[in-house]
Amino acid sequence: MRVIVWIAEGTWPACVDAARAHTSDDSGVILLHVSSPDVPGIAHGAYAGLLGRGHNERDPGTRLEELGVTSAALLLDAAAERLRRPCVRMERTGHPEREVIAAVEGADLLVLARDGDRSRLGPRSLGHASRFVLDHAPCPVLLVWPESAPDTRTLPPPPPPPPPHHR
Repeated sequence: MRVIVWIAEGTWPACVDAARAHTSDDSGVILLHVSSPDVPGIAHGAYAGLLGRGHNERDPGTRLEELGVTSAALLLDAAAERLRRPCVRMERTGHPEREVIAAVEGADLLVLARDGDRSRLGPRSLGHASRFVLDHAPCPVLLVWPESAPDTRTLPPPPPPPPPHHR
C-alpha cells in the first residue's frame, strides 16, 4: 500500500498520527511537504524593482528560499520521527493543491488535515488548497481534524422547508 501524508505547518502531527493508526507497518509511507514559491518570488521582485539592480547578494528572496528549504527539511524530519517507521520524504515547490494532486497519482491513500475554521463542523473547516485536493484526489482520502472535532451542536441549522407547491 502506498500512502501519501501531506505535511503542512500546524496540522501535520494529526496526519502522521492518523497514518500510523490506520495503515500497516509495511505500508510505503511518503511524507509530502509542498512549499509555495510566492513569498520568495515577491521578495525577489520587490528587491529587483525597487532596490537591487546589480546587487544579487543582497536579494532577500534568496535568503527566504534558503529558509524555506531548511524549514521544510526540519518539518519532514520531525514528521518522520513522529511516524516511527521507515518512510520517504518528498519536498515539492509550486501551488500546493496542484503539487499534492500530482504527487498522489498512483497512491492508495492520501492523509490530510482540515485547515480552515476548525471551531465548528462544516465546509468552512477546509481551506482552499485542501478543498481542491479533496475534490480532485484520484485516490481514497483520510481527512482528519488536527485537534478534537467540534461538538455536533456546531452544525448549522437545517434549511427551511420548501414552500408548498401550488397548482
